[in-house]
Amino acid sequence: MVKYIEKNKVKYLTFPHLSKHKNLIHAFTTRHGGVSEGCFKSLNFGFVKGDKLANIQTNFNILAETLDIKVENMVRSQQQHTNNILYVTEKDRGKGVTKARNFDSIDGLITDRPNVAIITSHADCTPLFFYDYEKKIIGLAHSGWRGTAQKISQEMLKKLTKDFNSKPEHILVGIGPSIGPCCFEVDKDVYDIFTNQDDRYMQYIKKKDLKYHIDLWSINKLILKDNGILSKNIVSANICTKCNTDTYFSHRGQKGKRGTMIGVMMLKNLN
Repeated sequence: MVKYIEKNKVKYLTFPHLSKHKNLIHAFTTRHGGVSEGCFKSLNFGFVKGDKLANIQTNFNILAETLDIKVENMVRSQQQHTNNILYVTEKDRGKGVTKARNFDSIDGLITDRPNVAIITSHADCTPLFFYDYEKKIIGLAHSGWRGTAQKISQEMLKKLTKDFNSKPEHILVGIGPSIGPCCFEVDKDVYDIFTNQDDRYMQYIKKKDLKYHIDLWSINKLILKDNGILSKNIVSANICTKCNTDTYFSHRGQKGKRGTMIGVMMLKNLN
C-alpha cells in the first residue's frame, strides 16, 4: 500500500510504513507540480536530457519547499547501473544538485546524518527505499535490471549490517514505481543473465512470443528476503511507470523523450 500526497501542486508518493516514523522524510516524485514543458512536463529533475537548466533548478526549489528540505542539503547519486553504494555525510551536501560531484558510478546512497537528503534518479528503473528504524539509518538505491541482477539491494544490506551493525529485522523497505512485468520485455541474453544466476528467478519470468517479461519487483523482494528482511517490512508500490505515463516519466513509454523522477530520503533532527 502506498499513498499519494499533493502539496503546492506537487504530487508525490509515500510509503505509510515509512511515514509513521516522524524523524524521516521520504518521497518518490511524479511528473506533476513543476515548470518544465514538452516531453519534460512538468516536474523534471533530469539534467542530461535537454530540459532548460533554469526549469530543473526551479523544480528542485519547488520540491525542497514542499518537503521542507533545503536544496543545498541534497546529495544526488551518479548512476551507471552498478551496485556501488556510497556513504555520505554533511560534507557531501549539495553534490549533484547545487555543486559538482567528486564521485561517479554510484547507484546507491546511505547516511545516518540528519539533514542530509539523499537522492536517486529514475524513469523506469526501480527505486528502493531502506530505513533502519532502530539505528536511524537511511538508504536509497537505483535498481534497474542490471542493478537487480547485480543485487544492489544485497549490497545495501551488507553495508548496513557490516558498517552500522544493523539487524535485518529492523529494516523497512519500499519498492517504488518502475517498469512492471507487464511491460518489461527483454531478449534471451538478459533472460540468460537472470536464469543462470538463480533458478528461482524462473517463476518471475514469462515468455511472450519471442520476448521475456521479467518481474523485477518480485526478484528484488526475493533478494531482500534472502538477506533477512521480513516480508511484513517490504512494501511494493506495484505501479508500472510505462503503463502510467500520465503520472510518471517512462523511458520506454516515451521512447527516451522524457523527464526524470527522483527518490528522496532525509533524517530530520528532532532535538
